[in-house]
Amino acid sequence: MDTALLIEKFSLVIIVFLISLGIAAYSTYFERKLAAWIQDRIGPDRAGPFGLLQPIADGVKMFMKEDFIPKNSDKWLFIIGPGISMFTALITSTIIPWGPPIEIFGRQISLQIADFNIGVLFIFGVVSIGVYGIMIGGWASNNKYSLFGAIRASSQMISYELAMGISLITIILLTGSLSLTDIVKSQHGMNWNIFYQPVCFLIFFICSLAETNRAPFDLAECESELVGGYHTEYSSMKLGLFLFAEYVSMFISSALMAILFFGGYNFPGMDYFDGNTLAILGVLAFFTKTFLFIFVFMWIRWTIPRFRFDQLMHLGWKTLIPAAIINMLITAIVIAFNKGWF
Repeated sequence: MDTALLIEKFSLVIIVFLISLGIAAYSTYFERKLAAWIQDRIGPDRAGPFGLLQPIADGVKMFMKEDFIPKNSDKWLFIIGPGISMFTALITSTIIPWGPPIEIFGRQISLQIADFNIGVLFIFGVVSIGVYGIMIGGWASNNKYSLFGAIRASSQMISYELAMGISLITIILLTGSLSLTDIVKSQHGMNWNIFYQPVCFLIFFICSLAETNRAPFDLAECESELVGGYHTEYSSMKLGLFLFAEYVSMFISSALMAILFFGGYNFPGMDYFDGNTLAILGVLAFFTKTFLFIFVFMWIRWTIPRFRFDQLMHLGWKTLIPAAIINMLITAIVIAFNKGWF
């Protein structure tokens, strides 16, 4: 790898890292504003104009709070747990194609850190590791409420990962590739997968809510039953990492839905543009779709009541997994017999 390419990739890593953290930070602000709007309140309005400095104030508060480790906890695992959750939430952003290539100072720069030919498998491999962060954090706390919350979260995430993985097989069958770049290119213009696989999208969207522990699947943090769930014993920025990882995961999940089902950076009329104009418009189209999904995530949280745990498991094992298998089989049969539907 030449020096120029190394600098290019390193710069892109820093930019993507800062964008992911910035969007996650201000997602907390916009969620509180959206909740206030739904509940006829004002929301944050004291820290800066319109409360825009509230995420920064919250970050400073988390760093300044007392940081303690329970006496009988496993110290190193207690520290590692939040780190795993945050790491797995951020690392998936490395293979997301943010837009078409852009030209800067005569050099063509790809707006994707790494284009793996097994990008979909990479995502699921990383997401499956994220379960360990929650489980380790709950177990290392030496608190039965934390352990119950961690077990709930782990069983929930594993259950919904199955349905999510099976549903994505249909997208792989349509595209013929595991690469996210190939999946985006196959949806050029308005040839989006949502038109061919609405059932797959619905399953994937529901599973994304459960994977990110968002309402109505937020039983892992069910305060009324588990005193905060798996992070009951955490404080200061260790707690902040757990909470922040949820918002980063929500951003990445929204980006993945935009890529897999809504064409990624493709948009109507894109053939009329080229060069840097196409790249900029592609990036804007991609982030517009992503922010739309983030809004829906937040809207659902403040609209739909929480499931009971038995309802959550029933939906995952007895409804979504069979539906994903049936949808996969129908798609495979149609493609095999080449009926010209796709």
